[in-house]
Amino acid sequence: MSLYEKIVNKQEKIALVGLGYVGMPIAVEFSKHVNVIGFDINKAKIEAYKNGIDPTLEVGDKAIQNCSVEWTYDERKLKEAKFIIVAVPTPINDDTTPDLTPVISSSEIVGRNLTKGSIVVYESTVYPGVTEEVCIPILEKESGLKCGVDFKVGYSPERINPGDKVHRLTTITKIVSGMDKESLEEIANVYCIVVEAGIHKASSIKVAEAAKVIENSQRDINIAFMNELSIIFNKMGIDTLEVLEAAGTKWNFLPFKPGLVGGHCIGIDPYYLTYRAKQFGYHSQVILSGRRINDDMGKYVAEQTVKQLISADKSIKSAKVGCLGITFKEDCPDARNSKVNDILKELNEYGITPLVCDPVADAPDTKKFYSIDLVPMTELKDLDCLIIAVAHSEFKALSNADIAKMFAATDNSKNIIVDVKGVLNKDELKDLGYRYWRL
Repeated sequence: MSLYEKIVNKQEKIALVGLGYVGMPIAVEFSKHVNVIGFDINKAKIEAYKNGIDPTLEVGDKAIQNCSVEWTYDERKLKEAKFIIVAVPTPINDDTTPDLTPVISSSEIVGRNLTKGSIVVYESTVYPGVTEEVCIPILEKESGLKCGVDFKVGYSPERINPGDKVHRLTTITKIVSGMDKESLEEIANVYCIVVEAGIHKASSIKVAEAAKVIENSQRDINIAFMNELSIIFNKMGIDTLEVLEAAGTKWNFLPFKPGLVGGHCIGIDPYYLTYRAKQFGYHSQVILSGRRINDDMGKYVAEQTVKQLISADKSIKSAKVGCLGITFKEDCPDARNSKVNDILKELNEYGITPLVCDPVADAPDTKKFYSIDLVPMTELKDLDCLIIAVAHSEFKALSNADIAKMFAATDNSKNIIVDVKGVLNKDELKDLGYRYWRL
């Protein structure tokens, strides 16, 4: 009987290592069909799941409460699983080099608890070669077992889009790879349990690793082009979104828009690829150019905000600025690696300390990472400038009357709206006399 058959018959278990925005939804989905162990070193996170709370908002509290995942921070429970999926983050260091610490640490944990006949599948985004050159040696060292003889390894890149309720694990084609034909078939069969959209079998682990790392690199470059266009058109006095709307009437025009590129994927993955390319003697030109543009957009937005304040004859240091949103993307509570903070830091350089409101963000994390105390929207009043930095659904639903309450009851020609994502109605606000600016 194959491992897949044993898992389906509930004779063997699947384990998820890393229960964040990627690992937890995978664990919950698999638990609808098979026995699942969910492991994370974060005890507070495990307690939240045990209490039926979904801090990520990815699946919701009810799904957590109704699922059969065995949540644990005891690594010894991993010995009970024969199919182990590792879904930990892969950040970068301050010098933009890959920080493989989470992958290395999780490999050590898995290795210490690895048993014969197991398959370990990595989902973390890495550069081509990490699984075989970094992870396998650690698994062998910690377990005392031989890869290819006592256990097998594969790679299946995560494609979950945090906050996206349409493109989910079950509806996105799943790339899978294995170290040999046998492991590839087993891994493909196991993922077929939950993935309805189909499986793509990559020819090798390195191909699967490369496929993932270029997905976000491609998106990063396209957004960088839009951001550069925004800078150019702003100098010309042309509205970028209107240009894109017009250009978008052509059937093959790609529908990208300018914006802040933060989070744990698009703004990070390109550095993994360029780091690996450099090891092979190639220095990236296009990819790193795009990265530089996107990394500077927070500062650019702040500078444009200051220019608007000056044009409105506002005193910069005494200007009262409100900022809606701090998370790295809309309708997602994760504020880590948010480029909105770049706007706030640059404004601080001018002596401005904006009031930040974000009803979606994880407040403790925001305080921990940025030393920012979030305020309720009711505290945004008598403003000189309002920055809509994140396109949360709640912000998109704001009426003109809601906006008016945030400003002093004065001539709107001195009230400034910086709409980073272009979520509000530009024409209506301009008709009302506001100074309106967007990327």
